[in-house]
Amino acid sequence: MTPSTAYDAQDEAVSNSAHEEDAYVALHDEDGESDAGFDGPRDPLPVGATDLENAILKKLDDDKALDMVLIDLKGKSPMADTMIVASGRSHRHVGALADHLLRTLKDHGLGKVKVEGLPHCDWVLIDAGDVIIHLFRPEVRVFYNIEKIWAVDSAHRTPSAV
Repeated sequence: MTPSTAYDAQDEAVSNSAHEEDAYVALHDEDGESDAGFDGPRDPLPVGATDLENAILKKLDDDKALDMVLIDLKGKSPMADTMIVASGRSHRHVGALADHLLRTLKDHGLGKVKVEGLPHCDWVLIDAGDVIIHLFRPEVRVFYNIEKIWAVDSAHRTPSAV
């Protein structure tokens, strides 16, 4: 094989692999809207009762938080009116979600919120008064299963029929 033939064969191999990489799935459509998350289609965004709740949910959605759940605590607990639970993909993602939420809360006049768990970022709790936000890594969220504790139809909350 002459040197030019070797280069032609190498160029052909590179060219074929380059064409194989051309086929990809776009995360955004032409308008820049995302219709799929990292694990497939995203769930519809929960709707909050207040502007603050909606701002928190929008910020979490913009930052690609996973599995957002809004739990109404009115009549269940005097500590808050609403609990928002969401997941991040990693320690770094959970930390970034928390940091961005703290900025959003500050923009809404809540600069002195209480934060727990920020250094480790396995489970970050943000207490914004009427709204409590729990941010988890997925494995930690499954372990603690906090949504089940506050579910309306939990067995310990429903009166037993006698």
